Amino acid sequence: MASIALKSFIGLRQTTSENKSIVLTKPNTLTYHKIRINASKTSPRVNGRNLKVAVVGGGPAGGAAAETLAKGGIETILFERKLDNCKPCGGAIPLCMVGEFDLPLDIIDRRVTKMKMISPSNVAVDIGQTLKPHEYIGMVRREVLDAYLRDRAATAGATVINGLFLKMDLPKSTGSSYVLHYSDYNAKTGGAGEKKTVEVDAVIGADGANSRVAKNINAGEYEYAIAFQERIKISDDKMKYYENLAEMYVGDDVSPDFYGWVFPKCDHVAVGTGTVTHKGDIKKLQIATRLRARDKIEGGKIIRVEAHPIPEHPRPRRVLDRVALVGDAAGYVTKCSGEGIYFAAKSGRMCAEAIVEGSENGKRMVDESDLRKYLEKWDKIYWPTYKVLDVLQKVFYRSNPAREAFVEMCADEYVQKMTFDSYLYKRVVPGNPLDDLKLAVNTIGSLVRANALRREMEKLSV
Repeated sequence: MASIALKSFIGLRQTTSENKSIVLTKPNTLTYHKIRINASKTSPRVNGRNLKVAVVGGGPAGGAAAETLAKGGIETILFERKLDNCKPCGGAIPLCMVGEFDLPLDIIDRRVTKMKMISPSNVAVDIGQTLKPHEYIGMVRREVLDAYLRDRAATAGATVINGLFLKMDLPKSTGSSYVLHYSDYNAKTGGAGEKKTVEVDAVIGADGANSRVAKNINAGEYEYAIAFQERIKISDDKMKYYENLAEMYVGDDVSPDFYGWVFPKCDHVAVGTGTVTHKGDIKKLQIATRLRARDKIEGGKIIRVEAHPIPEHPRPRRVLDRVALVGDAAGYVTKCSGEGIYFAAKSGRMCAEAIVEGSENGKRMVDESDLRKYLEKWDKIYWPTYKVLDVLQKVFYRSNPAREAFVEMCADEYVQKMTFDSYLYKRVVPGNPLDDLKLAVNTIGSLVRANALRREMEKLSV
């Protein structure tokens, strides 16, 4: 049954071993799907060479962009300052990403088929009963996923530079080059690296929430959350509990505006939380998350501590001239769930495809209109998702009573089916009108009970 269903995902490869330790081999060269060419007849040709593009940042967005560019005939340079980067990230990826990005199954640590949503009063709701036998949420380590995508970009022909992007000089005239300044860590000059420059025709900024590329084009600021995560090694017996289970905790104690999590990895669990409004209290919130999960992680050893900013909405400017932002640099992280890996890789690929199309496979110069096609396509497909999740976060994460109502709703089988179908396949799932009406009534009922509880609690505090 499962094997039949999996055939719909082109390129899925079964893991050759049940051993959870990861040994990455050199990626196979993938078949490049044809991209429709839309180069303008008036676009100047690039004589004697191919279009040259720099991708700054080697995470999922940068890796996907660099591979697509290289396969599309673009001379591609990918910059990554830290090749063993372990970003503090829950590491959850939707099932569609495995097939869409042809990911080998052996880079997925765990296949989560069960989730527990735990309310402020520690009421736990089991989620996952609507999943089909072949469906799961993949759990990955970012250092493994990112390295795989970078290596695959290199196999496709991209040049990967272990270096820190410093700044860029904007073109002095139409069609002239961007000059990128960077520290090359490959050079044998010590930890600071050797200062170098390179000239390129276009730039993709995939360098995260603190994007220097964004600052160079005055892309504007955005509100951001701080994610704090500890990797905790627990006993084999306790790890068995998390074999295919993830937990999400909501409540003012773990986060006043987000949630805490315990996500399983290969041989440890990732325990973390995030917040926008109380960044200074992040360590206290993390202690509270550990406290909520204490019985299940008792005796565990913290093996790594990580913290990182996460954008809360898209930047005011995402494209300027021949520079485009993707992934976290563009602000593509969803509210409510905090998901960003799939959207990072997808935006990187879509932006690169726009450049390949606009340049006629690297033979012509691109301009801002080519890059704006990526933005138009992105916003048309994903903007509604961001707005809906923004509303959900504002409604259900505003107080403990509202969070109790949210967890209560999660017990509904119809809610679970709609949620998982939308998450796993990144498509708008049409609902049943009668069930939608019932859901609306139940939502109102949950919120009414939440408000009544809030009022009673306020009376007790007077």
